[in-house]
Amino acid sequence: MHIPRLVISAPHGRSGKTTVAIGLAAAFARRGLRVQPFKKGPDYIDPSWLGEAAGRPCRNLDLFLMDADRALETVACACQSADLALVEGAHGLYDGLDGDGANSTARLARLLQAPVVLVVDATRMTQSVAALVLGFRDFDPGVQLAGVIANQVSSPRHRAKLADALARHTGIPLLGALPRDPSLSIPDRHLGLVPRDEDDGLLPVVERVRAAVEASVDVEALLGLARGAPALPVGPHCPERMPPAQVRLAIARDRAFTFYYMENIEALRAAGAELVCLDTLGDGALPDVDGLYLGGGFPEMFLDELEANEALRADIRAAVGEGLPVYAECAGLMYLARRIAWRGRSAAMVGALPCDVEVTERPQGHGYVRARVTGANPCFPVGTELRGHEFHYSRVVNLGPARFAYRLERGQGVADGRDGLVVGNVLAAYTHLHAAGTAGWAESLVAQARAHQARRPAREAR
Repeated sequence: MHIPRLVISAPHGRSGKTTVAIGLAAAFARRGLRVQPFKKGPDYIDPSWLGEAAGRPCRNLDLFLMDADRALETVACACQSADLALVEGAHGLYDGLDGDGANSTARLARLLQAPVVLVVDATRMTQSVAALVLGFRDFDPGVQLAGVIANQVSSPRHRAKLADALARHTGIPLLGALPRDPSLSIPDRHLGLVPRDEDDGLLPVVERVRAAVEASVDVEALLGLARGAPALPVGPHCPERMPPAQVRLAIARDRAFTFYYMENIEALRAAGAELVCLDTLGDGALPDVDGLYLGGGFPEMFLDELEANEALRADIRAAVGEGLPVYAECAGLMYLARRIAWRGRSAAMVGALPCDVEVTERPQGHGYVRARVTGANPCFPVGTELRGHEFHYSRVVNLGPARFAYRLERGQGVADGRDGLVVGNVLAAYTHLHAAGTAGWAESLVAQARAHQARRPAREAR
C-alpha cells in the first residue's frame, strides 16, 4: 500500500512541532488533500487540534500500547481514503522508554519508513544548528532525516544564517522558518494544551498557524518528500461495515469529558454497541442505556456546572445501584467519587465510589502503566496483562473499603501500586487503555451491557 507520509519531530519537547504539524495539516487540507493525522504517544489534546486542522479524526500510534503489526494496520486502515499521512512525534526524536530508544519517535519513523522533518527551536542559535542536526542525522542512519524547519526565527537575516549553516555542513535543507509570534500559540494548562472541544473561541489560532506556515514553509517541498516514501509493507485489513447494534452505551462527550481514542469508540461499535452521547453538564437524566463509558478530561474546570446538575448525578448513582455496567478512566473516576476538591473549592459529584478526589498542583501519576489483573472485575479475566498510561494531577483521598482490579508493575494508580476500583459493575481507574493494544476490552464491556439488558426491563422514556 502506498501512502505519502511525513513524521514531524524535534530535538526536544516544546520545540514547536505541534504548531508546525497543525499548520501543515491545515495547509495540506486547504490544497484539497485528504490529510490523515496521527500523534505518536498516549495523547488526547494534541490530536484534538490536529484533527481540527486536517478535518478528520487524528489517531494515536504508540509502540508501547500496541505492537508493530497493529501500528502498521492502524495506519493502513486509517489511510484508505487519505492522500497523505502526517505523524506528529512526541518528546525528542530519539527519546524512548530506555537507552535503546524503545518506543521513540525514531523507532516509529523507521517502522513506517517515513521521512522525518526536524523542528528546531532556533532561539539565539545560528551555526550551532548544523552541529545539532548532524548529531541527529548520524545518531541512527536508519532514520531518514530529510529536512529542518526552524522555529522562533527573529528575522530574515537569522533565517539566512541558519540555511547557510545547514547547507555548508549537513546537506539537509532548511524547509521553513516560523517567526516569533505569540499569536500562534494555543494556551497551556496543567496537562498540556487546552483541548479543542473545550473552547470554540480558540479555533482562529488554527487559521493563523496555517497562514504562518504557508508564508514561511516550503509546503510543496514537504509534499514531495512525503510522496517519496516507499510503499507500506502492509495492506488494510479493516471491517467493511459495523454489525447491528445489540446494546446502547452512553458515552460522556462534552466540555468536561473530551479524552477518547477513536479506536476505542470504533471497537465498541464493532462489538455491537450503539453509542449515545451524554452531556454531563446539561442533560438532566441518563438516557435509556445498557452501560456507561466515562472517559478522561478536565472535570475540575467545570465543578460548579457538574455539581449543579444534581438530577443527572442522582440518576447515575441510582443506575449504578441497579447494576449498570460503567467503565471510567481518570476524569470518569473523579466524577464517580463523592466530591472533588480543587484550589479551595469542593463540589459534590456522583457518589458511586467510596472516596473523594483532591486535585493538586503537581502530577500524581505520569507515564506508561504495566498492570496485571489480580481481582474480579466486570471487564477482564484475572491474570490479564494490561498496558496503558496515566497522567493526572488528582489523587484519591478518604478511601473507604474498596476492591481493586489491577496490581501495577509500572505506574502510580489509585494507591500503593493498585488501580481499578470495583464497585458492583463499575470499573474505574486512573489507567487509560487503548483498544488497539487491549484485546477484549470492548467486547467485555458490550457483553456486560448485554447481560444487564437481559436482567432488567427497559427504562421509561425520559
